[in-house]
Amino acid sequence: MDDFLILDGISKSFGKHKVLDNISLTVKKGEIFSFLGPSGCGKTTLLRICAGFEEPDSGRVILNGVDITKLSPNKRQVNTVFQNYALFPNLSVFENIAFGLRVSGIKESQLNDEVGKFLELIQLTSHAHKKPDKLSGGQKQRVAIARALINKPNVLLLDEPLAALDLKLRQRMLVDLDNIHDEVGITFLYVTHDQSEAMSLSDNIAVINEGKVEQVGTPAQIYEAPRTSFVAAFIGDTNFFEGDVIEVDEPYSKLRVDGFTEVLAYNDKKIKKGDKVHISIRPEKFTLSIEKPDLSEKYNSIKGKVEEIIYLGYHTKYWVRVNEFLVETKRLHDRYMLDEKMITWGDEIWLSWHADYCYRLWQSLKAKLKKRRTSYK
Repeated sequence: MDDFLILDGISKSFGKHKVLDNISLTVKKGEIFSFLGPSGCGKTTLLRICAGFEEPDSGRVILNGVDITKLSPNKRQVNTVFQNYALFPNLSVFENIAFGLRVSGIKESQLNDEVGKFLELIQLTSHAHKKPDKLSGGQKQRVAIARALINKPNVLLLDEPLAALDLKLRQRMLVDLDNIHDEVGITFLYVTHDQSEAMSLSDNIAVINEGKVEQVGTPAQIYEAPRTSFVAAFIGDTNFFEGDVIEVDEPYSKLRVDGFTEVLAYNDKKIKKGDKVHISIRPEKFTLSIEKPDLSEKYNSIKGKVEEIIYLGYHTKYWVRVNEFLVETKRLHDRYMLDEKMITWGDEIWLSWHADYCYRLWQSLKAKLKKRRTSYK
């Protein structure tokens, strides 16, 4: 697919505060692309620039080969769904969805057909004559999405659309959004601070921090191969370690990590003896065992003491003290026997992990590299 939406060198400041710093991104036609990052990182400002509600200080917005940077919002073929729905309270569900078509002067018979199709798409045909105050939060959001889509924009912008919903409703709406996207095939640009929303819905994600793009990739690339410590920490849980390269034997190298024995790590980046490296290991990559495991040479193992346990149904989190480090681990309950010997507080256990699970980062997150003592989540 060709690049459909191009953000080329977008910068924006409010006063002396630089909100966006030379951001360049490309979005493919028909994909769901998410801007993901903490509050205040600039993602909503970037979306508003795409919508035409803000003008960049520098840079261009190019849609389907046309520079739309200076165009007003109503001339961009881009519609926005807001967090607060922005429905007309005095209009029925039918009339809310039909509003854009009425403004365009479409014939009544065609209008009825089009609105009927979208009512069926969002599964609200039986609620067509209700006012918004008679709908649930999820139903209101579906009406807002249908109203934004009925004029067939090139891009649908969604600004934290599920933030006002409770957890179960958000999960249901993610499925509904995905189904709606599959039906209409329009490019979605989605803004969220919720990693689970972005990971479950998106084809590609741009992780934004302090006005800069830290990484762009598929959900799997972002999670499994984070480029920076910020990305590794923001997307799920992880453990950070710092070490020195003491031996390189392609495709692996040995690291000296304070408080550990030698650590074997995969060379996913160019490395040489003497380099200082920063690595991330996800909690679920560790295997826990009471007895010392018999492992292949590509595995690392070290002994530690269990300091904290949190049972979460489908998995349990363990925090294991290894000398000066508190290592977060996760054990999935694919097979859970109530009569087996359980790992409990104070137990001495073995942690083991494959060398491939030590993922190197381009930069250090110093706060995370401090020796953690009581960092339970």
